[in-house]
Amino acid sequence: MSPLGVETWTLIPCVPRVAARDAVRAEAEGFTGVLMADSQNLAAELVAEMAMVIARTERLLVGPGVTNSVTRHPAVLAGAMATLQAESGGRVVVEIGRGDSSLAHLGFAPMKVAAFKRYIEALRAYLAGEEVAFDDSFVPAGLETVDTLNLGGEPAKSSLRWLRKDQPRVPVSVAATGPKVIAFAATQSDGVSLSVGADPGRVAEAIQIARGARVEAGLDPLDLRIAAFINVAVHDDLDTAAAITSGKLASFSRFSVMQGKVTGGARVEDVETLKKIGTSYDMNEHGKAAVGHSEIPLEFADRNAIIGSADKCVERLTKLRELGVTRFVFTEDFSRVGESGVAHENLVNQVLPEMASWT
Repeated sequence: MSPLGVETWTLIPCVPRVAARDAVRAEAEGFTGVLMADSQNLAAELVAEMAMVIARTERLLVGPGVTNSVTRHPAVLAGAMATLQAESGGRVVVEIGRGDSSLAHLGFAPMKVAAFKRYIEALRAYLAGEEVAFDDSFVPAGLETVDTLNLGGEPAKSSLRWLRKDQPRVPVSVAATGPKVIAFAATQSDGVSLSVGADPGRVAEAIQIARGARVEAGLDPLDLRIAAFINVAVHDDLDTAAAITSGKLASFSRFSVMQGKVTGGARVEDVETLKKIGTSYDMNEHGKAAVGHSEIPLEFADRNAIIGSADKCVERLTKLRELGVTRFVFTEDFSRVGESGVAHENLVNQVLPEMASWT
């Protein structure tokens, strides 16, 4: 268990005139917060849509789900998030990863772990109002340094000079699947957002890695916000539930096999399915159901997503809560019409009230 309170978040589409509408609905439904994708070729501009969401809501927490460490310089990302934090009165959270569709649609793979660590260190320093040493790894190749301008004076380091000292610092949570990123995120960020599926055994192993890293660093292992991205479809018909979540489940499962090798912690019986998802995944159909890479065996879906009746879903979620998950980020089908709409209403009306009673 963790002493931190339980939060329920949902992903909403980063689409003009849709994001704010869906955020208003999520606030009314009782969700703690909403996340929106930062993927410039597949979604609208994140910062603009976050501003629209903040303007239309009152208490809802808001963040990218997730942003990346490549397409925005850490000073630019920090400046944008700190601005939204000031305008919202402290309702912003940064969820960040090494990059996925945002980079693939620019022709690149995710950032290497070592460079990602440097980025997170710089980002958190900017958000804390600290000075950051110049680092040419965060800018395009070919730029000359400022000292070539022969100015009368020039900055020696970088910082957000406008940042108010009394403003709440924007918390940074790192989206993580592999053990290296989980361990570093546990000690160098404000939270770890696990993307390892919903299998209790795998979640428990990931949490053990995070808490072990904190113990080794001399930190309180329980004083860490542990989030989990959960593919969910609350529906009495299991086959229908599996079909509803298939597209998002394939997208999140691929993180476990992005480099061609299955990340540790996966069940033996799931390895072949993960490999198939990895080699068949079509980034042109990212997140969509009813495409080749989303043809997932029911047994795999039942282990790695949370699907089925409300009672079954609550039981599965309770197990994750007991392991230490305190922020649940639900990934549902965005359409929320037809059977997908039924599943969403079941989540809101039957599952969230049960979770609200947890202490």
